[in-house]
Amino acid sequence: MYKLFIANKNYSSWSLRPWLLLTELGIEFEEKLVSFADGGSWEKFREFSPTGQVPCLQDGARTIWESLAIVEYLAERHATVWPDDDDARAWARSAAAEMHAGFSALRNLCPMTVGLRIRLHEQPEVLQGDLDRLAELWNEGLSRIGGPFLAGNAFTAVDAFFAPVAFRLQTYGLSLTGAAQDYTGHLLEQPGMQAWQAAALVESWREESHEEEIAALGECLADLRG
Repeated sequence: MYKLFIANKNYSSWSLRPWLLLTELGIEFEEKLVSFADGGSWEKFREFSPTGQVPCLQDGARTIWESLAIVEYLAERHATVWPDDDDARAWARSAAAEMHAGFSALRNLCPMTVGLRIRLHEQPEVLQGDLDRLAELWNEGLSRIGGPFLAGNAFTAVDAFFAPVAFRLQTYGLSLTGAAQDYTGHLLEQPGMQAWQAAALVESWREESHEEEIAALGECLADLRG
């Protein structure tokens, strides 16, 4: 059975991607959550990950790190990871790679925190630029391939790659244009997303520097965490 090493669900956006993909596709795996609090040092994470980071997948004696590599490794063994249609699959891979490497303003100005609701003090042009591109990309996939997911009628890896974005849009009250806005809600309603959110809300540990960073970016309207 696969072992997937992740970190705190309230904060770890990179962990969410393979976890959600495995969960939504019904692929059996063992979750290994190593808290940033209990094992937050690089040396501790190096015990299971060569980079000292999460996520990290173990398949027997084989170790796969980096979310994109994990997804491609799973795709070689499970046909449902990417769409069957060649055009849809090509688009989905391109969109996932863009997310993996881009949208830096959205990442930096809207840090992952599942349990808070924040109103930003300001919304810089660079952030709006990322939101505009995000809406353009999502609307393209939904209209071109037909929805209700980004690359067709089934959840695939491209949806998993954008799952942390859906949480960020919810946390910071950000909206998109067209069908992309409805897709945000659709993604948040998926059972795996609901399960991840429920687990995030009961986590008691707080990462002080992360909390301070978020507090500096905006006004906290609600803290839903236990």
